[in-house]
Amino acid sequence: MSPSVTPRPSHGRLARLLGVLLAVGVVLTGLVQVAPSPTPQALDPRITSIMRKPDYRYARWGLLQRDPETGKTTQSRDADRFFIPGSTAKLFSVSGAWHTLGGDHRFSTPIHAVGQRHNTTLKGNLDLVAQGDLTLGGRTRKNGTVAFTTVDHTYANAVPGATLTPQNPLAGIDQLARQVRRSGIRRVDGDVVIDARLFRPDPVLAPTPTPLIINDNVIDLLTSPGAKAGAPAGLDWRPKVAPYHVTSSVRTVAAGKPADISVSSSADGTRIRLSGTIAAGSAPVLRVSAIKDPNAFGRTALIEALKRAGVEVRAKAIGPNPVRQLPKSYRGVPTVARYTSPLYAEYAKLILKVSHNLGANLGICLMATSTGSTNCEDGFPVLATFLDHARVARKAVQLADGRGGNPADRATPRALAQMLTYWQHTSEAQRFRTSLPVLGIDGTLADSCRSCPSRGKVFAKTGTATGGDALNDRLAVGAETAAGYLETRRGHFDVFFAGVNGASTPGAAINGVLALGNDVADVAAYLQQQASGHH
Repeated sequence: MSPSVTPRPSHGRLARLLGVLLAVGVVLTGLVQVAPSPTPQALDPRITSIMRKPDYRYARWGLLQRDPETGKTTQSRDADRFFIPGSTAKLFSVSGAWHTLGGDHRFSTPIHAVGQRHNTTLKGNLDLVAQGDLTLGGRTRKNGTVAFTTVDHTYANAVPGATLTPQNPLAGIDQLARQVRRSGIRRVDGDVVIDARLFRPDPVLAPTPTPLIINDNVIDLLTSPGAKAGAPAGLDWRPKVAPYHVTSSVRTVAAGKPADISVSSSADGTRIRLSGTIAAGSAPVLRVSAIKDPNAFGRTALIEALKRAGVEVRAKAIGPNPVRQLPKSYRGVPTVARYTSPLYAEYAKLILKVSHNLGANLGICLMATSTGSTNCEDGFPVLATFLDHARVARKAVQLADGRGGNPADRATPRALAQMLTYWQHTSEAQRFRTSLPVLGIDGTLADSCRSCPSRGKVFAKTGTATGGDALNDRLAVGAETAAGYLETRRGHFDVFFAGVNGASTPGAAINGVLALGNDVADVAAYLQQQASGHH
């Protein structure tokens, strides 16, 4: 991703910026102190030149490149030592969920009519049984694929340039409401209830997955500049669901000045306020605010959607989710609506392309539910069993979440290469490989190496772990990593890892971390060029 010019932040703003950079999972960490590594043999001099930059003076680089067919190793540097992986850890969690659920798995979210039907009236409740559908139609294109942008909206408060997909975030809810109407129900003399008993939210997994997810559990807030300096900024937001209310005091400033927009909310998240400035003539600026009670939000959203579809609900739309009214089971209870998701492989692509943290953590919970457990922590034994099956050295991996954002997360370059090698020996090799960001094309590698010879020939999950170095007024980059595939000749792919732990930026601006990400992308490109004979 190309660096964006960002003003030097104060320590307060620095703290807000930390955690999410280059659209990858992040863990707050200090500089990693390690012993120096020997210079590898026959390494492309362009790579050694990058490694010798001042940003990496105290850092440790790791490299591994090998042919998954012959086992021949081309490059190896600290391949069996632990590295902070950043979001390359998603290669493990997504692979585990993909294997457990199946790439063609679809999530089927039903609404049950609990009660008695009298002509067009339901005397009872409509229960939506949440199934852990990551997008519930909010990103689904007409052809069934899942839409994403280069910098996902979930990163809008930390990464410059985040944008929205055009799909309606309430699309799945609206489809369900229309199906209820088509079932013949016109009035509900009862309530609407979200059944979120699939699994219990686990705060150790941050962001915390919930069985019902609408718009990634955030409200999108889009600020546009006024006509001239001094004018109030324009505001749009979505999804518009009661009782959420957004106000803004953002003012337009002179063209060329940086945007500085902050978001605050009430304790329950329903009252959101934006403040700050935006430059005249600039592109709109996106921010997000958390939906703090996804079940209450979803209940209201469904009641409002039913009203739009012509179904009246007697219960008040605004209020807590009445979970005590849920039945013990739905045996014999009619299903009056059902939303079916895209393939899990499409969700995996979203998670890997944009480094979707919520989706990666959700995979841990879904692995748990495959065993009948409602405890997300029970997903880790499922993942462990899969890694053994995939011949990944499990002790060479440490994971406490699915996104690669926990301070305990570690992986060796060889373990990551083993995970990648597993996929190359499956029938889904191409589908998995093309789910990764592609150098110069899409995802977190879209803005790197756009005109270099390796464009379109590097497929890699990227990772960043960063924190604030208040002592030196700069950013401490615990990890900047990439792991994936290099097309060394037509149709042949080496697996690789390239990454650095313990780097630092010259100052406290975000573009310093983006530059480090470009360095790692360049290292991957040079490995590909060296292996393919293109220097």
